[in-house]
Amino acid sequence: MEDRVENRRDDNGSQGNPRLTGQRADINLKYLTRQVQAKLLHHYPDVFREATSDPVRKAQLLSVVSRFLIAEGPYLDRHTREDLARTIVHEIAGYGPIEPLLSDPEVNEIMVNGPDRIFVERNGAIVPYAGRFEGEEHLIEVINRIVAPLGRRVDQSSPYVDARLPDGSRINAIIGPLSLDGPVLTIRKFPKERLTIDDLVRLGTLSEEMAEFLEVCVKARLNIVVSGGASSGKTTTLNALLSFIPDGLERVITIEDAAELKLLQTHVVRLESRPPNLEGRGEVTIRQLFRNALRMRPDRIIIGECRGEEAFDMVQALSTGHFGSMSTVHANSTLQALRRIEAMASMGNASVSRRVLSDLVRDAIDLLVHQSRFPDGRKIVGIAFVLKNPGPLEHTLQDVFKFQACPDARDPLEVRPAARFARVLKPPAPDFLVEKAALSGVKLPRWLLEGESHS
Repeated sequence: MEDRVENRRDDNGSQGNPRLTGQRADINLKYLTRQVQAKLLHHYPDVFREATSDPVRKAQLLSVVSRFLIAEGPYLDRHTREDLARTIVHEIAGYGPIEPLLSDPEVNEIMVNGPDRIFVERNGAIVPYAGRFEGEEHLIEVINRIVAPLGRRVDQSSPYVDARLPDGSRINAIIGPLSLDGPVLTIRKFPKERLTIDDLVRLGTLSEEMAEFLEVCVKARLNIVVSGGASSGKTTTLNALLSFIPDGLERVITIEDAAELKLLQTHVVRLESRPPNLEGRGEVTIRQLFRNALRMRPDRIIIGECRGEEAFDMVQALSTGHFGSMSTVHANSTLQALRRIEAMASMGNASVSRRVLSDLVRDAIDLLVHQSRFPDGRKIVGIAFVLKNPGPLEHTLQDVFKFQACPDARDPLEVRPAARFARVLKPPAPDFLVEKAALSGVKLPRWLLEGESHS
């Protein structure tokens, strides 16, 4: 590099000399990055082009940038130089200021509200992040760098994108004029390791007794729907429930918009929907995949999330022999989950009366698991049987467990009263549970049959 980083005034007018001070804050990062990028394009074009998608090439690029800074860059101590090299690589071949967040295992979600406002969800709590983009153009450049390997692009003709990264993480981006506050980027990271039911018990999502009950229900082949709001942990809980399916004995087919489910069983077929291309063609919907899955001899069908007209085909299939199937749905309560499934089923066939749809929903769904998000984590706040009695849907729910305030919680200064997982079912259990458990060879806990006392 012929041009050295010289003394430059920052935005406040102060003088800084990186060669003398060795302070990272005095370095004009944008200027230095441009110079390094030009040098790399000239001497290492292959490494530069492939570093975005190839971790080996990215490591080589980091080594090249480090050597370059030693030879021609400003005078810096080793720690500052290595940190600067990583930052330059992130800018050139990575995702700018959010690159470290993508590799941070404690970060679950990244929310970018314009170039200078970044928030992250870290261990269940949303906190601001100090990094920032140089401007809207820089943020849009990073967005396109993320979605380019997926064959997508964000621009004025296509101002938003919803996609899945190779590691399973979900990305949504939207730019102006649709977004009034500049480009907005949301990345929901896909966990490297699936949380087990024991992990959820340890984290306080449910109690051991609830976990044992859910294991019985899965092995007895009940049709289960996990409901909850956005980011309440529905998919995580569904993943944990899937671990109870016996390995090798049943053919399991999963259908998802973005592949998030991780099944460890051997006899699994995974299907994923496809959005339309830039010409508006080639779309494959969840409903189309579900209809195709019915012809693939499934024992269980798992729909990652039911959110549209596929609900009609789902309730028809689940009420006619595809026992043990599962899905998730957005809802604020177990009752609303039933109503939403009924409403979505009506989208699939408007000619069917509401009464018939209600009967279909009752016959299809056996158990509802509702989950909510609290400041101290995600918790299952309700588990309920769906009884097969005729009549309004609100009369068909039989609560099994509830997350409720402790009766001895009297402290008025408590922000949220102390609570516990309480078993509220009054035995005996519904006939369909007893029958399905008998057919599957599953032994039910005594309290489901005899009503032993529970404190």
